[in-house]
Amino acid sequence: MPYLVPPLIPPGRLADSAQPALAVADDLLLRPWRSEDAPTIVAAFSDPAIQHWHLRRAETEGEARDWIEQWQDAWYSETDAHWAVVRPGGASDGPEEVLGRVSLRSLVPAIGLAECSYWVLPAARGRGVAPRAVSALARWSFDEIGFERLEIAHSVLNEASCRVAAKTGFALEGTRRHAHLHADGWHDMHLHARLRGDGANG
Repeated sequence: MPYLVPPLIPPGRLADSAQPALAVADDLLLRPWRSEDAPTIVAAFSDPAIQHWHLRRAETEGEARDWIEQWQDAWYSETDAHWAVVRPGGASDGPEEVLGRVSLRSLVPAIGLAECSYWVLPAARGRGVAPRAVSALARWSFDEIGFERLEIAHSVLNEASCRVAAKTGFALEGTRRHAHLHADGWHDMHLHARLRGDGANG
């Protein structure tokens, strides 16, 4: 049975090429995760603030490498896309520093829909890392790939995530009641969204 509306983003738009690195304001970079990033993943999910908003954690570097492999495979299946947020190293700047993670989850390319998610390591908080990373990812998603709508969903108790959404032009559309089960029980979730034609604050 034929579809009446062609896919907004044709199959293969992501998978037909390698996952790119994306430049971010102030010399940050989004790059694909690598196997050698496993210790950073373990450290991140040992942080209580990151643990609090997630359902799983990586307790060993082997588990973290499995996650990274899954993230790499997700690019080619066009279901998710995950980047490390890094400050590149150089001759005068020292080694590369991994600051956090930003991703597109639950991709539905046919209708141009995806959900943004992010976290920042404790040492990099308070430096505007998440807003800059989300802004760069949104620009690429709209301008280069052709997404129509990006969403951010977070617990109503996660005030830091709410601030990131507001700074990056994701309008608050409403609250979904008991939409996510965390370790401490059911959480109501704020739903934010940004459309391709919207202006951005970030």
